[in-house]
Amino acid sequence: MKRVTLPDGTDVPALGQGTWMMAEGMMAEGRGNRAAEIAALRAGIDHGLTLIDTAEMYGDGASESLVGEAIAGRRDGLFIVTKVLPSNASRTGTVKACERSLKRLGIDRIDLYLLHWRGGVPLAETVEAFETLRATGKIARWGVSNFDVDDLEELAEVADLHGCAVNQVLYNPEHRGIEYDLLPFQHTARMPAMAYSPIGQGGGLLRSPALLAVAKRHDASPAQVALAWALRQQGVIAIPKAGTAAHAVENAAALRLTLTAQDLAEIDRAYPPPRRKQPLAMI
Repeated sequence: MKRVTLPDGTDVPALGQGTWMMAEGMMAEGRGNRAAEIAALRAGIDHGLTLIDTAEMYGDGASESLVGEAIAGRRDGLFIVTKVLPSNASRTGTVKACERSLKRLGIDRIDLYLLHWRGGVPLAETVEAFETLRATGKIARWGVSNFDVDDLEELAEVADLHGCAVNQVLYNPEHRGIEYDLLPFQHTARMPAMAYSPIGQGGGLLRSPALLAVAKRHDASPAQVALAWALRQQGVIAIPKAGTAAHAVENAAALRLTLTAQDLAEIDRAYPPPRRKQPLAMI
């Protein structure tokens, strides 16, 4: 299993599991869908995908509850990530939000707690709350999400960037603007990037002729190609979602795929690397 080292020296899997939009359709789709999603998370864990990312925003807490059910009795060896909404990220609001997340997850400590995106609360206040939570043992470390270079520079004015474990951002062949300046900045700061939606949204990327051609050469799937593409970068953690156990196993197998120079050149032709600064993409 490829690993990525966080600033505090902790090693985590480079390939984890995302849960965005999981559990959100529970009312419409019934318990069968929930059971399949829980089975997917457990299958991922069984295949080494022990980093699981969620957020209080996802399904208004339903995804955290889903994760809590999936990991019940299996907490040891897992690395649980969740996020606080910017509207809750005040000095006292962050603490209360964290306590709600802990309860939904059924755990007594969050391994990594992220600010979901920039909001109106001053960064210094949110960082103060994070440090309070860390001192009391409710979180092990904190980080950010959807921060661009200027956001990280502002963060550095109120906190030691080595205390920020990761920056979680959108990254896949269709959205690779972070390669121009954000990834180099984070490499210099030794801050890993956590790539959400690494296989895209809506299935368009997985129908890409370039990814299909590369996949055919390797007897792989386009999703595995997209994941291998993201993981070619040092210091990148990818967190794809899997709705079924079979999909989770397929994602895990991407760790065995090494893309060639020909493969990467073909993807570059279809999705050129950035040549200038681009606004940070979010979905």
